[in-house]
Amino acid sequence: MATIANGTKNARALGAFNTKADLYCIEISRPDVGPTDVAIDVSYCGMCHSDCHACNGDWGLDFWPIAPGHEISGVVSAVGTDVKRFKVGDKVGVGCMVESCRSCDLCKEGLEQHCPNMIQTYGSQFPAGRGENFKGAEGHHTNGGYSTAITVNEHFVFPIPEGMDMKYAGVLLCAGITTFSPLNRHILQKGGGKGKTVAIVGFGGLGQMAVKLAQAMEVDSVTILSRSDKKRADADKLGCKYVVYSNEDEVKDAARTFDVVLDTVSAPHDVATLVSTLKVGGSYVLLGAVGKPFEVSAFSLLFNRHSIEGSLIGGVPETQEMLDFCAKHNIVPEYRMIDAKKANAQFQALMDGTAKADRCVIDMSTLKNMDVVESPPGTVDASAQ
Repeated sequence: MATIANGTKNARALGAFNTKADLYCIEISRPDVGPTDVAIDVSYCGMCHSDCHACNGDWGLDFWPIAPGHEISGVVSAVGTDVKRFKVGDKVGVGCMVESCRSCDLCKEGLEQHCPNMIQTYGSQFPAGRGENFKGAEGHHTNGGYSTAITVNEHFVFPIPEGMDMKYAGVLLCAGITTFSPLNRHILQKGGGKGKTVAIVGFGGLGQMAVKLAQAMEVDSVTILSRSDKKRADADKLGCKYVVYSNEDEVKDAARTFDVVLDTVSAPHDVATLVSTLKVGGSYVLLGAVGKPFEVSAFSLLFNRHSIEGSLIGGVPETQEMLDFCAKHNIVPEYRMIDAKKANAQFQALMDGTAKADRCVIDMSTLKNMDVVESPPGTVDASAQ
């Protein structure tokens, strides 16, 4: 979300000062609302693996300090004069993007996530021409939902459906839409789940959401493809089959089994072997942003008519469709609440691979109990010399 570069500090956030990616309590400046904007007091924000990649240098971002977070839920604190969809006190959510041009063919089609001018919730340079209230944010990087307040154009704000708990609603705006969109294309829009089998590579936050969505779409079966046996018990609890893809015999037995495979893993791994588990004509969907290229044999694709594709969250209309689907089917992600003081430990666990499968959600009200840091410990203040 937009951040005023040199404005009055009016919000607290958890941010990283460098690629060590340690999170500290910092202060930032959020803009006032313009005519079409919504100001939100952030209540909760889920912790996504993408947050780590943005802070630890994996994605080459060089904006400091940076506050990540794009699984946001909160309460409207102010609205612009032209805002019609929201009022003060409404429970709302914000996901992975906060701006686009809204005039290109992609935006008009509801595919704002693919707009060349899409602005991510954190880590994008905020553009010019978005209103007087955003003047101080122009050219400065956006900061995300690990913060106490945000200001967003109403187009990218979502009403939280009746009966949905705000504590997990934000998780759906990343993990939910990221997995719903390809399942929507390959399952719901192709006649529903009857007779179809789905596999999920990886069993973290995305993987667990994918399982619940696929089951709600009434597919015949869901199988977890994991590198080890560690999460087999978790899969059993959700009624999933389980294949250890580092075991050649298990992978061989799973050949030509699945209509769709969703790959949620964001670290380098053997994609070519996993593609072999698709039925003829099956689709392999990459959801994890792996920076290192991988090899797949053209012959394998030709002789099996396999498709490999990527999928990036979803547009505004599909995101609302996902929220309504989850509300209708009572789909709740596996999550647990944590205090802001524990967020850094969870951040490090996500990066070193020791994090549990459930999604951690930060209670942003607990930021008030942390001391504000203006520079990372050990940094020498030149002005004091």
